[in-house]
Amino acid sequence: MENIMRFDTVNLDDGEGALVIIDQTKLPNEVELLHLSKQEDIHNAIYRLQVRGAPAIGVAAAIGLYLAAKEIDAECWEDFYRRLKQAAYYLASARPTAVNLFWALDRMEKAACKNRALAIPDIKNALRDEALRIRDEDIRVCRAIGEHGLTLLKDGDGVLTHCNAGQLAATRYGTALAPIHLGRERGMNFRVFTDETRPLLQGARLSAFELVADGVDTTLICDNMASQVLKNGWVDIIFVGCDRVAANGDAANKIGTSGLAILAKHYGVPFYVCAPSSTVDMATERGSDIVIEQRPAEEVTELWYERRMAPEGVKVYNPAFDVTDNALITGFVTEAGILRAPFTENFRRLKGAEGKE
Repeated sequence: MENIMRFDTVNLDDGEGALVIIDQTKLPNEVELLHLSKQEDIHNAIYRLQVRGAPAIGVAAAIGLYLAAKEIDAECWEDFYRRLKQAAYYLASARPTAVNLFWALDRMEKAACKNRALAIPDIKNALRDEALRIRDEDIRVCRAIGEHGLTLLKDGDGVLTHCNAGQLAATRYGTALAPIHLGRERGMNFRVFTDETRPLLQGARLSAFELVADGVDTTLICDNMASQVLKNGWVDIIFVGCDRVAANGDAANKIGTSGLAILAKHYGVPFYVCAPSSTVDMATERGSDIVIEQRPAEEVTELWYERRMAPEGVKVYNPAFDVTDNALITGFVTEAGILRAPFTENFRRLKGAEGKE
């Protein structure tokens, strides 16, 4: 089996003028690297989940906006910035829920504004440097999340995870699976149970794929089996990722996460959300304010089947995410450490520390 740990999930080929990603829609059966230069292709890659996971989306968006800037033929700052804003708005429309998408695009725009006095070619170079900084920071942040998460584990522990928040959701390491991968580097062994994760099966196609490739003892379960696995006492801790954290600690993650948190509370299993600080959105007060993406019905009725498996005309409710109430979350594993309640107060400290750097 191809070990995807040797690939960066997202990268820049500046010579070719391309965003390089692993096409995750082909996994686990085929590892294919895509080289995307056109803005439409980059937008579609984010929308169609060829690149997915909050950190990876942010890096892809930053590189995508830099590539858009390279193509802008403008003689003055005002014209350049107007067209850069248009490109950023287009990329932002690909996914409404993952805050890292907007965070990365906003950071790129600020980098452009900071260098507005320079010649246009120099502004483009500054945008390239900022995109690469975002990529490199993602690697450092994910490794730090892994280091902090690893302090919650001991050799032989059983871990349950949902969706994919591993290396395939970031540039390297990932978030929720980063402690597992770092532990494996150090000779530790874990028993990991991964939910298949409806409707796009990221747990089955992606988490199981990268964990098995990394030599981790991995058991795939259907989403509705989690209660029995927890009841059996096979799970010591739950690690999940997330796409947006509200200021009060409510967290939006792949659909099914909130139900898993409720089960964890019932069985007394610690439930941790692993996320970079960039995923915390202090402008969103509570989880009910988070826009939840609705996906096409075909993802449930026919996408994974040779023949349609549901009757024509049936209604389908297909939200991509749900929101886990902060009261169900044991803590957040961030690059700065493990944060526990009161979440709003600790998030403010976290964001304040970032601003002083």
